Amino acid sequence: MIRRHADVWLFLLVAFGASWLIALPVWTGAVRLGTPAFQLLGIVIMFTPSLGVLAVRFTRRRATTARQFAWATGLTFGPKRGRTVALLAAALLGVPLLVAVALLASAAAGVARLDAAGLSLYRAQLGAALGRVPLDPRVLYVVQAVQAVLIAPFLNAIPAFGEEWGWRGWLLPRLLGDPAVSPGHGTVSPGHAPVSPGPVAGESGPGEWRPARVWPALVLSGVIWGLWHAPLTLKGYNYPALGAWAAPVFIGFCVIFGALLGWVRLRSRSVWPAVVAHASVNATTGLALLLGDAAAPPNPALAGITGVVGWVLLAVVALLVHRLRPVTAPR
Repeated sequence: MIRRHADVWLFLLVAFGASWLIALPVWTGAVRLGTPAFQLLGIVIMFTPSLGVLAVRFTRRRATTARQFAWATGLTFGPKRGRTVALLAAALLGVPLLVAVALLASAAAGVARLDAAGLSLYRAQLGAALGRVPLDPRVLYVVQAVQAVLIAPFLNAIPAFGEEWGWRGWLLPRLLGDPAVSPGHGTVSPGHAPVSPGPVAGESGPGEWRPARVWPALVLSGVIWGLWHAPLTLKGYNYPALGAWAAPVFIGFCVIFGALLGWVRLRSRSVWPAVVAHASVNATTGLALLLGDAAAPPNPALAGITGVVGWVLLAVVALLVHRLRPVTAPR
């Protein structure tokens, strides 16, 4: 059993080991949360899952070529580029919409108090820089919001790829048994595209539907993704008020949001829509919460896309897309 899954263990050892090693300055006190140095460490850590993919590729024997491996791990635009482009656009615009709806739903549920007119929390965040900004804070916020929706995701896509090529690019297909990334599942004929993470509705023949395999893989990959954040979340990252409890709480978000990222990955057979969605949520989540009231700032464990209200919204969307456009595991 261990030998059969040796590639998974190697991937996890590299991804987790490298992330803990890079995060050591945070644990020794040399780097504090919220500082520029901490942000830099966070960006570097995001590349460790891809490092795990490379470790597997270069140390484990494979029957697939580099080109086939690139196809199998989602580096191409998949067999239907039009679909992939549509999902890229949906990720770019849909994620900010979900972030906004989650914030409004949080206010409606009474777990967040907003101050969109006065922007008191945003002004407090600007602090001393407020007097040096030549724009009205409301105009500045709109400018930042537009930038966060349309520009930042493409910049964030670089570190987001570092994660997504590992979690959704390699690990998810591996958990589903994709022959192009899994040992002991046969080979791929030279010159032919490898088996990808499975056909979609209307494209598979009789007997190929096995969606029951997809959900366990999505949940397991989401749990692993959440646990991988532990070097930072155990220090309260994402949920400062929770302290070390931020680590198990963030696993919940990773499982639910990971189900959406997994769907766009399997639906397109490309990792790029997941990269853009991941980059977009990183760009917009914090800025949305700054619409809160400085007298009672939103609790990110309850409000917004990362809070309980956001979990419910994401879960509903994930169930809908998986229901309306199911994806399958490879045979």
